[in-house]
Amino acid sequence: MKIVMPSSTFKKFLTSLSFLFLISFSLTAQQGDPVNGKKLFNANCAACHKLDKKLIGPPLGGVTDKRSNEWLQAWIKDNNALRASGDQDAIDIFNEYNGMPMTPYPQFSEQDINDILAYTDGEPEASSATVAAVQEVDPKVAIGKTLFQTNCASCHKLDKKLIGPALGGIADKRSAEWLRAWIKDNNALRASGDQDAIDIFNEYNGMPMTAFPQLSDEDIDAIIAYTTAGDMKPVAAAAAGEVLATPKKSTAWMSYIVVFALLGLIAWIYVASNNGFLKITATIFVLILTGYILFDTLMDIGVDQDYQPIQPIAFSHKIHAGDNKVDCQYCHSSAKHSKTSGIPSVNVCMNCHKSISEYTGPVTSEKDKAFYDAEIQKIYDAIGWDPEKLQYIEGYEQKPIKWVKIHNLPDFAYFNHAQHVTAGGVACQKCHGPIEEMEEVYQFSPLTMGWCIECHKTTDVNLKGNDYYTKIHEELAGKYGVNKVTIAQLGGKECGKCHY
Repeated sequence: MKIVMPSSTFKKFLTSLSFLFLISFSLTAQQGDPVNGKKLFNANCAACHKLDKKLIGPPLGGVTDKRSNEWLQAWIKDNNALRASGDQDAIDIFNEYNGMPMTPYPQFSEQDINDILAYTDGEPEASSATVAAVQEVDPKVAIGKTLFQTNCASCHKLDKKLIGPALGGIADKRSAEWLRAWIKDNNALRASGDQDAIDIFNEYNGMPMTAFPQLSDEDIDAIIAYTTAGDMKPVAAAAAGEVLATPKKSTAWMSYIVVFALLGLIAWIYVASNNGFLKITATIFVLILTGYILFDTLMDIGVDQDYQPIQPIAFSHKIHAGDNKVDCQYCHSSAKHSKTSGIPSVNVCMNCHKSISEYTGPVTSEKDKAFYDAEIQKIYDAIGWDPEKLQYIEGYEQKPIKWVKIHNLPDFAYFNHAQHVTAGGVACQKCHGPIEEMEEVYQFSPLTMGWCIECHKTTDVNLKGNDYYTKIHEELAGKYGVNKVTIAQLGGKECGKCHY
C-alpha cells in the first residue's frame, strides 16, 4: 500500500522544525557568560590587552562590533593559521603590530571564546565622569623601585626593620657618597676604619651585608630616590552623581523560549494532529534526544573539568609561577622521582616568606594589598612565625593547612608523575594547563581515559641518550614502518599499563 502524505502539512512541519533548530543552535553557540569570560580574559588576555585602551595589543572593548564571531574564533584559536590562509584582516593586524604574533589558544572551546567576547561587550567602560587621581612618579623612582625589589627587598623594608634596618628616608641620615660606598662594598668601607660602618656591623651582630659592586652610581641614586619617595599609590575618585554602566543582560531566556516552542510543537503533533507519519517522526526524535541526553549525562559522571574549589589560603600560581618565575618542582619536588607530585609543606613556603611578609605586587579592586598580606599571615599562623621578631614562636602548636585536592584520578587508574616528568620530559602545562596564569587553580584537562590515550597516540618517544629505547625503536620502526615511535606503539594503549 502506498501512503500519500499531505504535502503542505509535511512541508510546514519540516520548515518549522528546521527553523527552530537553527535558531536554537545559533543562540546557544553565540551566547556567552561574561563572568567566566572575565576570568578567562584576566588569565590569558590581560597581559597584552585592555578593554578601553591599547596596551601591547589593541583595545578589545566592543571588538564584536568590528569582527564577526567566526573570524574571532579562528583568530583566537590560531591567528598564525588564519594569516597563512591569506586572510587580509589578519595580515593587516600582524603588520600593524610590527610582526608580533599573538599567542594562539587552540585549547579554548568555542564556548570559552564566546564567554570572553561577552565580557568584552558587557564590561562598562570608564566614563569621563570618572577621574583617576594618579600621582606623578619620577622615572628615577620607578627604576629605583625595581632595583630595590630585585636586590634589597629580601632583607629590607622601607617602613620597618626586617633582617636589616628600615631604609625609608635613609638619605636624610647618610650622605649619597657614603651610601654609594656602603652599598658597593660595605666590607671595604668598614676595613677603611669608617666608624658608622663599624657601628652598623656590630649592631647587627656581625652580619655582613651583601656587596653590590655591579650597581652603578646612577643605579644607587635611583634606589635612594625610591627610599625617599616611597610607594606612590593611585587614588581613584568618582565624580559626584556618577552613573555606573548597566551590565549586559543575559539572553538565556531566548533559548528557553525556543525549547518550549519545540516541546509545544511536539505536543501539538501528539494531541491535535491525525498525521501518523508526523507522530512516528516525533516519537523517534524524542527517543533519540532522550538517549543522547542520557548518554551524555552518564559520560560526564566523574569528569570534573573546570573544578575549582575554595582553598584555605588564596595561593596564586600566577604570582608565584608566573610573575616570580618560581619553578613548579621547587614546591612540588617529588614530581620528578615519585608517583605523586606532593603538596609542599609550610616549611617550603617559609623558605621565602621568612623575608617576604608583605605583598608588593599589582593589586585589583577585588584583591588589594591588605588581602594578600592577610593570606601570608595565615602561613605564619599555621607554622608559628613571629614576623616582628623574625623567629619561630617557642612551644607553638602548629596547625596543618587543609588544602583541597583538585586533580583526583580514580583508584583503578595508575598514574606516575616521575614516569611522565623525568622519563617522558612532559611539561606540567601539558596536563595542568597554563598554571602560571592561574590566579586560582582549576582542573584544566578532563583527565578521561580517551584524553590520556589520545596523548599517547600523538606523543613521540624521546630516544636520545637511551640505549634501551634505541633498541626498541629499531624493532618497532621495522614492525610499523615508521621513523618515529609513539607512546601508544610502545605499549601505551595496553589496558594493564594503567589498570593493573
